[in-house]
Amino acid sequence: MPAASAGAKTPIGHVIVIVQDGRSFDNLFYRYPGADWVKKGETHTHKLVRLKPITLETSGYLGLGTVLPDDYRAFRKEWNHGAMDGFDLVRFGADGSGEPAGDYPYAYVERSESKPYWDLAGRYALADRLFSTEQAGGYTANLVLIAGSTLLRRPGLFVTGATNVGGCDAPAGTHSILNGKKKGPPPCFAFRTMADLLDKKHVSWKYYTELCSGKSGDIGCTWDAFESIKAVRYGSDWKRNVSVPSSNILRDLRGADFPAVSWVTPTLANSDDAVSGSKTGPAWVMSIVDAVRASKYWNRTAIVVVWGDWGGFYDNFPPPLEGKLSLSMRVPMMVVSPYAKSGYISHTPYELASILKFMEYNWNLGSLDTTDRRATNIIDMFDFGRPAGP
Repeated sequence: MPAASAGAKTPIGHVIVIVQDGRSFDNLFYRYPGADWVKKGETHTHKLVRLKPITLETSGYLGLGTVLPDDYRAFRKEWNHGAMDGFDLVRFGADGSGEPAGDYPYAYVERSESKPYWDLAGRYALADRLFSTEQAGGYTANLVLIAGSTLLRRPGLFVTGATNVGGCDAPAGTHSILNGKKKGPPPCFAFRTMADLLDKKHVSWKYYTELCSGKSGDIGCTWDAFESIKAVRYGSDWKRNVSVPSSNILRDLRGADFPAVSWVTPTLANSDDAVSGSKTGPAWVMSIVDAVRASKYWNRTAIVVVWGDWGGFYDNFPPPLEGKLSLSMRVPMMVVSPYAKSGYISHTPYELASILKFMEYNWNLGSLDTTDRRATNIIDMFDFGRPAGP
């Protein structure tokens, strides 16, 4: 194994987590050679529906009221006790109150638009067994990606959403949603996060995200998980480690002191979320990958590209249950690195905390003692027994 980097156990000295949103594995990697996918999905009437192509910007003309719900109730309908045949039962609209969605969820993204992702997967490593953690949407997924869980101090109560964006800065009257239906406290929490572990071991980190307010405000701030963490929002980490806008990562990659661990959440347009009506997500991800490959950090970097939730779209693989509220639908994940196994498809069962597990292992950080305890490390997607690839 090559020499470890900056106190790390592996040659990886930088982990960059690019968090996209709203796509199931079947929706982005339908027909990907060697991966688990199906040509047809089953409805609740046992009708087989051939998956049909859509574009990333399809919802742009469908309108906001006709996007698919991706909350707890939508998950339970679509999952249907593991039968994966209830996708035709959901209704359009973020709250599922619109017209019946019918066969629309049984869709995959046109190859012409998902090709950049396929190219990355073909050259580096792809996982087809990663399941989002909580049975809820992107806000919750982003919390899990920094904390491993959304469990409140009261046993059995998990945050599964919020009535407004903004975390600790949310307008008065904003409250969290617990266990898919209960009204909870304001979305400003005392969760222990990776920031605590990283700060304790003096491992540098940064969170690239969007701003909610002002002229440059963007709905992508919905995914700013650290804005919902009281200790970060009102502590020194907020100015030092939270960087707005997310495109600042491109500037920092040209600098002399790039952080060891970083997360990148997108603007709405760059998110892949169907509500955006935009197809710029793949270009956004590639802009970061290309910037890393052109930087002096490439030979010591692992880029993890993951989609936080499934966006309501069909997936054929039933998630293994780890409790009443987890796990959730299967989503794609790629590891882009000179040490990633080239063209490798991992069938290892992962969840979102598997990414945190690698960070904890790599820098000997200890554990958050949340879902990272049970999660499987993504280390099998690397080959550290050979020199870094070009």
